[in-house]
Amino acid sequence: MPDFPWPAGSATGIGSLPGTDIAEAQRIVMGELPGLPHLAELPGRGPGADMIGRTAGFLVEMPVQLYAGRWQIASRPGRDMRHTADLLERDLDQLTEQADGFTGTLKIQAAGPWTLAASLDLPIGGRMLRDPGAVRDLTDSLAEGLRRHVADVRKRVPGATVLLQLDEPSLPAVLAGRVPTESGLSAYRKVDGPDASTRLRTVVEQADAPAVLHCCAPGLPLQVVRDALFRGVALDLSLLEDLDPLGEAIEAGLGIFAGAVASTGTSRPSSRTIAERVTGLWRKLGFPAARLPEQVVISPACGLAGATPKYARAVLEAVTEAGRRISEV
Repeated sequence: MPDFPWPAGSATGIGSLPGTDIAEAQRIVMGELPGLPHLAELPGRGPGADMIGRTAGFLVEMPVQLYAGRWQIASRPGRDMRHTADLLERDLDQLTEQADGFTGTLKIQAAGPWTLAASLDLPIGGRMLRDPGAVRDLTDSLAEGLRRHVADVRKRVPGATVLLQLDEPSLPAVLAGRVPTESGLSAYRKVDGPDASTRLRTVVEQADAPAVLHCCAPGLPLQVVRDALFRGVALDLSLLEDLDPLGEAIEAGLGIFAGAVASTGTSRPSSRTIAERVTGLWRKLGFPAARLPEQVVISPACGLAGATPKYARAVLEAVTEAGRRISEV
């Protein structure tokens, strides 16, 4: 079994949390997720803190701007990019302060190239997804930007092992040809699996950090994830239908970030129920119990930005306790 770049019995968050106070959010992450904390994301702060705007801020020599409420490729950097950069700098300053002396695995997140291509508009209109050359340029720009971001985080938290998470909620729609055009009357071309893997692998290889792919949409093809050389995949367990591809991925050594608790709710999650759900699935797949805490990280099903602060904190507490429980199986 391969060595995984996270400690056994780990739990983590997907990235986003409710609220607008980054100092408080990062304190909660460092306190509640000691085995695998992450850089907190607060999309509630508005444009520039959202997944697409935040990731577009990493692009190298490819400025963006807000136009009619959407992110669009721009001719030159402007106010929107300065605001995005300022938000990220504040977040990284809090991480630097609160992770001082940290020596474990630290996760950072960004949108992947396909979700970015399906969300960013070209200056002439339409998504970048319509133009294969634009997708290639976007991928190269993102890969270089994330390489710099990883290097920056390593300098700020020199004792940490940086783990990069690429968020690809649009990937299944891209592969199926289900991303609608602006009119909504048609859809963009279908991208085949090898092409999708090639672009993802470009980012993974250049980032110079172990990477996991997160997707909480149904229909994620795990072969694409494996071919792109990710070390793990983060998915919502409630969306699993056919277990065979998951079993094959686990057998091949892919780590699983098991989204085992809803990202919104009112009642306090039970760590016992979460642990039993994960161990039950593992037994059903027929893998040795000893591999479970090494290969599986427990997480919420998706980001927690839509949750109440009380529920979000309870989820992080519950997944951490569930991680301890699966270590004792």
